Amino acid sequence: MTDSDPANLPHARLRARAARSNRPGRYEGYARESVDDGWAGDEEPPPPLRTEVREERPRSVLTRNRSPDVGFDRSVNPYRGCEHGCIYCFARPTHAYLGLSPGLDFETKLIAKPDAPEILRREISKPSYRPEPVAFGTNTDPYMPIERERRITRGCLEVLQEFRHPLTVVTKGTLVERDADILGEMGQAGLAQAAVSVTTLDAGLARAMEPRVPSPARRLRAIERLARAGCPVRVSVSPIVPGLTDHEIEAILQAARDAGAAYATMIVLRLPLEVADLFQEWLAHARPDRAARVMARVREVQGGADYDATWGTRMTGQGTYAELLQQRFTLALKRTGLSREAPKLRTDLFRVPPKAGDQLALF
Repeated sequence: MTDSDPANLPHARLRARAARSNRPGRYEGYARESVDDGWAGDEEPPPPLRTEVREERPRSVLTRNRSPDVGFDRSVNPYRGCEHGCIYCFARPTHAYLGLSPGLDFETKLIAKPDAPEILRREISKPSYRPEPVAFGTNTDPYMPIERERRITRGCLEVLQEFRHPLTVVTKGTLVERDADILGEMGQAGLAQAAVSVTTLDAGLARAMEPRVPSPARRLRAIERLARAGCPVRVSVSPIVPGLTDHEIEAILQAARDAGAAYATMIVLRLPLEVADLFQEWLAHARPDRAARVMARVREVQGGADYDATWGTRMTGQGTYAELLQQRFTLALKRTGLSREAPKLRTDLFRVPPKAGDQLALF
């Protein structure tokens, strides 16, 4: 059972958190609500919520994907949950599978996979394995703050570099600069591409929506440093929040191009399952004067609902307003010289490094 009533969670506990509540996941049969019974007296207010990290030791870390509207068929997620705490994150509902809330639990109760590099090594060493780009950052951010100490993402990249295996990275975390040595070398060899997500250039709005993500200006510097290292960089203008951030499409693309990005994509806001209620709670608190307008626009591009999961339109939206967003994006690409499509990564360099005792090939 989890505390679910946003009105009764002390404000101090929510410092640097986007979710306003800890609503139970869709599989939970019970909820617990905090109620002021008048007996609090002079007790000290509870401390801010702290990040907790547990460990998981899975048998496999390669997740296969067969969705027809995404550009990868396999991914690695070194962590579950995400300390960045973006209120709109489409991955929040995955915490319900763990018996945890997609709300504050998603931001504060994280799962790390410390054995991921060695498990990945074992999986791609199998004789039956055929290489295609491995995507990082498809569910939760591989460069959230705990990666600084855990270094699980770094370990996975080192394995893929050793195997000359192609990879892509999507992140909002500027810790990705630490791994510019790997991403730069592999990028120059046609084996790596990076994407940095920039939702808004408004630092105040970014702090409210993405409370533990580096500022937009800092993310632009990460684009610059990755590009300078030799890694092709894409700016991901996502999610575009209709009625809140959609007016910034052109400015974000220009700033990213100036920083060194060569490619760009956009995704319209998605609010699957529990995310819809969490986002509307946040909106009513953070932007009450815009809440009705934003949700009206969101529903306009989602066929009248909070979210339409139809493949092919779930990331672009539908209807006149969604078409206008796409047209503006296309025109901005032409003005900035950015491309939608990056070159295909190489798979012909893949090799399984010999182990101690293996017989070396003659040719």
